[in-house]
Amino acid sequence: MNLSVMNLKKKLRERATHTKHHSYGIILSLVVLCIIIAILSPRFLTVDNLKNVAAQATVTAIISVGGFLAILTAGIDLSVGSILALSIMMMGIFAVNLGIDPYISMFLCLVVGSLIGLFNGLLLTKLKLPHPFISTMGTKYIARGFALAVTAAAPISGFAAPVQFLGSRSVGPIPVSALLVAVLYFCMYMFLTRTAMGRHIYAVGGNVEASRLSGINVDKVLCVVYTISGFTAALAGIVLVGRVNAAYPLAGLDYETDAIAAVIIGGASFSGGVGKIGNTIIGVLVIAVLRNGLNLLNVDSAYQTVAIGVVIILAVYLDVLRQRKSKVSH
Repeated sequence: MNLSVMNLKKKLRERATHTKHHSYGIILSLVVLCIIIAILSPRFLTVDNLKNVAAQATVTAIISVGGFLAILTAGIDLSVGSILALSIMMMGIFAVNLGIDPYISMFLCLVVGSLIGLFNGLLLTKLKLPHPFISTMGTKYIARGFALAVTAAAPISGFAAPVQFLGSRSVGPIPVSALLVAVLYFCMYMFLTRTAMGRHIYAVGGNVEASRLSGINVDKVLCVVYTISGFTAALAGIVLVGRVNAAYPLAGLDYETDAIAAVIIGGASFSGGVGKIGNTIIGVLVIAVLRNGLNLLNVDSAYQTVAIGVVIILAVYLDVLRQRKSKVSH
């Protein structure tokens, strides 16, 4: 047992070193991307456009927190976009249709998202489904179906000012949503690096069996991870509603794709146990800057989707290369 735990600690230390080296690479990639787009489009570095990039990146950044935790445990959450949709539709029913206080409605929105996330965790741990790909894929369709059914696919608009605050207000030149992202990422950094649960999340991703042998409650860790993922999806939904002042059942389509791309670009590995939350925000910015640059260059939306797909494949391939290099070094 002691040998397994020692091997786990050694593996996590080695992966942390690889992550540190990768951090410099993605920062350099972001800088180079910004320089290229700035040369091709003078509008890129304008204050209004940079504020637009920041505002557009916030929803993906918030969702990516949950996506990062799932991938950190060698899992995946494909349901975040649907959780977002169902959570905001329920908030719309509470706040607009039923006239419940907007603050209570936002709280209930977060509760709905968290409960669906917990449901994902329980499917994985109690029903012993073989992989979170299956459980979260099922939840993706269930949540999307309910999002469409609760209002017969009709959008809900006319939210009060408190709901709009996170998505549409600014403090000086800085969007409130960007400040929220900064606070969220700082809290998650402290959670992962300063708490026992944070260390357990890394350990479970590094080696599930060694984690069990060392006394870690793996089922509890996974339930916490997917509950947080559901919570951040709902929080992202509140920001989205605040920006457009409407909740619609098709909100969040393919958001999980951008979140996964951002996490992988940020250096997290599908094999688990690797990654830094700070790098994830850089991955989010790479995706946001790329989309914004393609828009400024008037690239057709279909080809923008192609470009994001290519970036995802390249990011995963780089992860494969890192793993091969790590094995060779041993």
